[in-house]
Order: sequence, then C-alpha cells, then structure tokens
Amino acid sequence: MTARARASLIPIVALAAGLTACGARGEPSPGSPHPDDTGTTAVDSTSVTPPDSLALTIPDGTMIWFVEGRRAADSAGSTCVERTLEIRRDTLRMKVPLFYTRAAPTVLDDTSLRAELYRDCGPVGVYRVNLRTGAPTPLLPPSR
Repeated sequence: MTARARASLIPIVALAAGLTACGARGEPSPGSPHPDDTGTTAVDSTSVTPPDSLALTIPDGTMIWFVEGRRAADSAGSTCVERTLEIRRDTLRMKVPLFYTRAAPTVLDDTSLRAELYRDCGPVGVYRVNLRTGAPTPLLPPSR
C-alpha cells in the first residue's frame, strides 16, 4: 500500500470511529445498572448505590454523609443496606476506608466521631473516626 493510499484511509477510519461513537443515542448499554423499586441502582447482588444522605453536621460546618452501600443479610435471611461514611468540609471529600454502617455517627469531640461498624446487618464494633484523616480506630472490642 502506498503512502498516498494510507493517507486517504485516515479520514475514512476517523469518520467510521466517530459514527460508531455517536450511534448509542444515549441508551444504556446492555450491562448497565438499572434502578430497582427502591430508587437505588443495583450494580450486582451485593453493591447498591442509594442517594447520598446527610448523617451528621459538626458545629464547625463539617458534614458526615452516608454514601455508597452494599446489600447484606443476617443469619435469618433478613436483608439490609450497609452504607459507607464520607467526611465533607469545604471542597474536601474524604471517605472513611472500609467502614460500613447502618447507624448515624455521633460527635465524640472536636476531632473525632463515634461510629458503629456493621457486618451482616448487625453491629460488630465501635470505632473512633478521626475527622482530619478519616481513619477509624477501635473504641471497644468487636462484639462478634
């Protein structure tokens, strides 16, 4: 293939790629999550995406939000949604790592929160969450 022939193929390939990208018309792909009857978006059998909701506002203006979530079930088969926590201050958004809960946290002091860790729809430990770093540390030994 000559250089001239290759050069004439570039616009054709670019046009074909552009038309392919525009062809979806805003429709979700077959594997996209679909809203379920609770208003959340099911991603798989354990992950859910309920809307963010405010859990607590600290006197200095820091807000604690419930974000993201996962489906869980207790030993009797009852299901629930356990949520993660996010600390928001001005433009900062800091997630509390690997911490799922069902209960709203409470203020311990001006630098930390008290939050319960949940697993299988039940509390398994009480933690201090540092408002500056988001790091949880155990306050009480695990109950299970």
